[in-house]
Amino acid sequence: MTAPEDLADWVQLMQTPGVGALTARQLLSAFGPPQQVFQAPHAALTRVVSSTVAAALLSEPDGPTRDLIERTLHWAAQPGQTCLTLDDPAYPQSLLDTADPPPLLYALGNAALLDAPRRLAMVGARTPTAQGERDAHAFALAFSEAGVTIVSGFALGIDAAAHRGALAATGEQTGSTIAVLGTGCDRVYPPRHKELAHLVAHHGLLLSEFALGTSPSKGNFPRRNRLISGLSRGVLVVEAATHSGSLITARLAGEQGREVFAMPGSIHNPLAHGCHRLIREGAKLVETAQDVLEEFGWDAPRAARPAETSAAKDASPAADDPPECDILHALGFEIRDFDDLSARTGWPSDRLAARLLDLELQGRVARLPGGRFQRIARG
Repeated sequence: MTAPEDLADWVQLMQTPGVGALTARQLLSAFGPPQQVFQAPHAALTRVVSSTVAAALLSEPDGPTRDLIERTLHWAAQPGQTCLTLDDPAYPQSLLDTADPPPLLYALGNAALLDAPRRLAMVGARTPTAQGERDAHAFALAFSEAGVTIVSGFALGIDAAAHRGALAATGEQTGSTIAVLGTGCDRVYPPRHKELAHLVAHHGLLLSEFALGTSPSKGNFPRRNRLISGLSRGVLVVEAATHSGSLITARLAGEQGREVFAMPGSIHNPLAHGCHRLIREGAKLVETAQDVLEEFGWDAPRAARPAETSAAKDASPAADDPPECDILHALGFEIRDFDDLSARTGWPSDRLAARLLDLELQGRVARLPGGRFQRIARG
């Protein structure tokens, strides 16, 4: 692991005004470790950076930078917390092989997961349908039980469902999960994920390239996406609108030589349109977790769970379904409004409303904004 005095130099380098990841790598390539960058003559530095940046590199760190260095050294000295630099043997090779590896990584939890042999990213909408969230959880659970480590971005919706599904797996060969953050590792964003952050830190890994104390910023999340795809063998998009940030992750995955997978959905569901676009552009269509496992030659420990195939289940009611099956059959797996359901079933409004409420309470139908409804597949 990086020695404290060396880590201090790395933090100082990354906090120097005008020095980002690209500039830092250029300086490291030209002069060697950060200590040698700080010892280089001004004239030599100006062959790589501007005179202003060169002067900043040769200046003593200011008060906020000194405070950050001290906090970082204290943080990295705690059990389960570490900083990985580009020259650290433990730095993940999968990121070294990308075009834009972060010079400094902050890891909270089981850093050995960065070298797990099976890693798959799962991403999708922050406001998914009930079925999409259920599918993300079920697929992540199935993958984790097959020894696959799930990588995602810790956002609301599909990301959180994937993390939770991976953590729900049981057995000796489970894969766990890596949450790539758009904040510092000492911040929880979104705030409602405080409990999830605790679970991931204890049973998986929280990872960030951003300095401690970094707040959520719009520009941080696209940068985070390249790490999600870079750490993984492939990316599975569960639900995504046409202009979803998940499509950025999928594009980056393609540029990094990773496989791209997409889960199809209803043509009437706007959150399926991004996935359909990816499939038209060459992404592999996924109906079960086994589809992905077979693509990589990853053996599953047992037959796929019924929940894994929910994206492809038949919408027809089973013979032993109760009378509510008329509603379920009318819904299929489309998103429909109340008037449409009333016309399809022929039921009076009061009876239909009562039955829909019963099905909601049973977890078989989800009520969506705008008075619309969606069937939830049973696992």
